Amino acid sequence: MKTEKVMDSRHKKEGLATEVVSLLVNNIRDYAMYIALAVIFLIFTVSTKGLFLSSRNLINLVNQTGYVAVLAIGMTLILIIKHIDLSIGFVAGFLGAVAAILLMNGWNVWLVIPTVLVCGILVGVYQGFLVTKIKVPAFVTTLAGMFMFRGLLSMVTAGTGTIIVRDRTFLQLSNGYIPDLPWGASLDFHLLTMVIGVFLVFAMIYSQIRSRQSLKRYDFKTSSMMIFVIKQVSLSILIMVISWIMASYRGIPWTAVIVTVVLLIYNFVLTKTRFGRHVYAIGGNAEAAELSGIKVNRVTFLVFASMGLMAALAGMLYTSRLASATPTAGLGFELDAIASSYIGGVSVGGGVGRVTNTIIGALVIMSLTNGMNLLGVDISFQYVVKGAIFILAVAFDVTTRNRAKA
Repeated sequence: MKTEKVMDSRHKKEGLATEVVSLLVNNIRDYAMYIALAVIFLIFTVSTKGLFLSSRNLINLVNQTGYVAVLAIGMTLILIIKHIDLSIGFVAGFLGAVAAILLMNGWNVWLVIPTVLVCGILVGVYQGFLVTKIKVPAFVTTLAGMFMFRGLLSMVTAGTGTIIVRDRTFLQLSNGYIPDLPWGASLDFHLLTMVIGVFLVFAMIYSQIRSRQSLKRYDFKTSSMMIFVIKQVSLSILIMVISWIMASYRGIPWTAVIVTVVLLIYNFVLTKTRFGRHVYAIGGNAEAAELSGIKVNRVTFLVFASMGLMAALAGMLYTSRLASATPTAGLGFELDAIASSYIGGVSVGGGVGRVTNTIIGALVIMSLTNGMNLLGVDISFQYVVKGAIFILAVAFDVTTRNRAKA
């Protein structure tokens, strides 16, 4: 009897191990970025003797990642439909400078923000028009845009070199934190942050249970209950640890709130709407999408307008973080956004990508930058490392796609 129980226990362990390995192998493209992020966190935590994982540095990392994450979300849609936008860096830099100039001239901040966002949409509309109506390739259109907006940024900052922003509300975008609940005043941690963390845990578990039930209802394959429970427990612990780290400092930064709202909107659009399905269809095969009745030019036009909107928001986040607009603002932003998207799983062949994964890609890129800065690594070597990570991500995508086809 004891022997049978031991054998049964051994078979269960072997079955669990086999399922875990199978999940990793079959979903390696989705899990690779999480593994990479975990490895980066581990390396820098050890190298900096825990400084990298301190509350203050992690909050700083979130604020640093904000503008890149916003740009990468917009870029994800561009890359899915097999286009590219090289202008977004200096579009962001220029529109951030426009916001600074308007604030300096006495405009109300709640008028400045929508005005700059509309300007961003107009930039996207202009470039989308050239791509869809005039048929100028996106690479050429946005490369020209990069030169143009770099010139415009230099022109508007030529007088002073740096435009200082002093509006407190605007500065809160990338430097402020959500207020605490009245009952949290006497506590040593940010109570509202912990409440939000608990809410997110329950919301995630509820969503995952509903998703699992839906898959079972239609007889789709699901993971075992053991794997499901382990996954939910692990994610719940991770959410609560992150919540505690933020709560023990000053709470959730407004940057995280803004990025989360943008992420939820774009994720809903891509996964739950007809427009999102059309974006993936165009990325998979534009000609087939056109023949099936999808208005390819209209969708492409809207994607470029969306990218302009995200560039405007990113520009304001960056200007808010620095409390100023400078002639070099926007330099290399487009490269970080493109790299974040590809590291996050966007396929070089188009038609594949998720904005939720893109956020992880942005965290990978900015964690590398943050960690190397803490270690005092020379900026030149930082570019080499980020370039190597980028090419590895693309090579990994190409390899896995080729294996899937074989």
